[in-house]
Amino acid sequence: MKKRILAAALACLLLAGCAPETTVPLEEEPAVDGPEIAYVPLDDRPDNVERVVYLAQSLGYRLAMPELADYRTALDGQPKNYDSLQCGNPWSLYTWVLDQEAEGCDRYILSLDQLHSGGLVSSRCVTEDEIPIPGGGTTSSSELMDSLLSALAQDENNVVWLLDSVMRLAPTVGYQGGTLEDYNALRAYGAVGRPALPAGDLEASDVRTLYQQDSGGEPLNPADFGLTEEQVASYLAARSRKLALSERMLHTVQCGGYEHFRVLIGIDDSSEEESIQKNEIAYLRSQLREGDALLSGVDDLAFKAVAKLYMAESGWDSQTVHAGITYFGGTEDRPACAYDYKPLNEIVEEHLEFFGVHQLSGGSGAADVEILVLTQPNVEGMSQTESDRRKKNAYTNLVDWMKTFRNRQVPVILIDASNGAYGNDFQQALTEEAELGYLLSYAGFLDMAIVTGTALSHGFARYAHLTRGETSDAEERAFARTLADSILKDFCYKHVVREDLLAYIRIDLGGDPNNFWAPEIDREAVLKRLESGMEQSTRKVLKNLERSKLIVSLDQSTGNCGEAKWGKIELENYRFPWDRAFEISMDIRLGAFEK
Repeated sequence: MKKRILAAALACLLLAGCAPETTVPLEEEPAVDGPEIAYVPLDDRPDNVERVVYLAQSLGYRLAMPELADYRTALDGQPKNYDSLQCGNPWSLYTWVLDQEAEGCDRYILSLDQLHSGGLVSSRCVTEDEIPIPGGGTTSSSELMDSLLSALAQDENNVVWLLDSVMRLAPTVGYQGGTLEDYNALRAYGAVGRPALPAGDLEASDVRTLYQQDSGGEPLNPADFGLTEEQVASYLAARSRKLALSERMLHTVQCGGYEHFRVLIGIDDSSEEESIQKNEIAYLRSQLREGDALLSGVDDLAFKAVAKLYMAESGWDSQTVHAGITYFGGTEDRPACAYDYKPLNEIVEEHLEFFGVHQLSGGSGAADVEILVLTQPNVEGMSQTESDRRKKNAYTNLVDWMKTFRNRQVPVILIDASNGAYGNDFQQALTEEAELGYLLSYAGFLDMAIVTGTALSHGFARYAHLTRGETSDAEERAFARTLADSILKDFCYKHVVREDLLAYIRIDLGGDPNNFWAPEIDREAVLKRLESGMEQSTRKVLKNLERSKLIVSLDQSTGNCGEAKWGKIELENYRFPWDRAFEISMDIRLGAFEK
């Protein structure tokens, strides 16, 4: 099976009209000529494809990926892969990985939800272990996994990152007939507290015995949640299958010969309540080896794996890196949203420990990197006037700190974990007053559960790369793309254009913003609306980036930063990867940097 290296991955990614089709490639860019990573993505959304591409390239890696149709997810009513598959193709992916091993690859990042189930969405509803083999016959997910891990373990030079997840509280709306009513009912069922696991050695079976009990040990009645016995049985069968596969994988890597394997598990959409996930999390955490991790967030797993792979190979583990952290808004002691399982500051601390970074108070002058985090505002019980004043103080203070660190040449990682609580004001203040292109990383787009992992993996990987000395032009341009992509999608799409599109699709086209095929709408009209909106909303942000300087070198002994001026930035080839308005993709063309 042919493998696809990065340039082709971006050029062929997905569709303007949103069925798979080839797009026109950009002008030829300088190529990254470093080691290759064989990567099986979680699915075909931008955070799992092009943004992983950018990050890997910015660190000098080339990323090899399977054919798109082998890992793409199609929502209900959308064109299928190979005319029959709504999800990825585990058998094809299995054989693709073995092909990479035969060709001499020795770096792997493998999403087990894709290899087991055909993607994250599919993993939430698959109840059987059977996998068809082309030409006839079947195998099972567990047998494929055993065979693949055993094959990769034969070469002690292989470095293998296995990415797994804790299943979220409910399946996906609009996939295999799932409705919003189903989602709400199953999420309510899953959010109920369960009895705590007994003490002692545990197995996955201990977790499953508590699935149908409330925290007091009483049986849960599906009818109390508007569910049937069949719906609950299917839901729990999917959870049980997924947990059993995770257990099997963890038991395998605990054996001799798997020391060069690393496991990274992400907690999918969650809850601070004592939900059905809590025992799963406790059990999985008890099975981890030193060097493995279980952290909040799933769509940022590949970012973390790429960053950690690079850090291990670049000598990061031998460095002592200090990060100053400052929160603005006053709610860091709470989850950033209703879908996270811990307070924001605890999740930040878990990620710092994962990356081996020491935490300091922000602004102490002793930090190598400063992390600025905007939380939701602590305005409960305040009048509207006082609330508005408190909000403005929070984000204006952050912007002032950012400018101060810029003047001192201190690298900054910026996290917007406010979940839209400040409207567009924060983004406007940053655009008008700050130098966005000087950041090490930024995250604020999409789910709050992944902003911490996204920002810190990109930021610390960039810092580690800068401390190694000169970087290539290809690496600099890949870094610029990932920073610009994150900023533009958050500032311009999420906070401006998407709101207009949601109303346009619902009111003018009579469609569903979550699926342009159910009912089928004029997708060309939606694309034109997107292009027009982005053309207007990106102007000021692009000007800010174009007049910015980016850090291109870092002398740890003196703290001095080498800088280069951003060149011209052009955006083109907008597309909706999943034919929904939730996220977009775009190509970013860059002019020459001026050092």
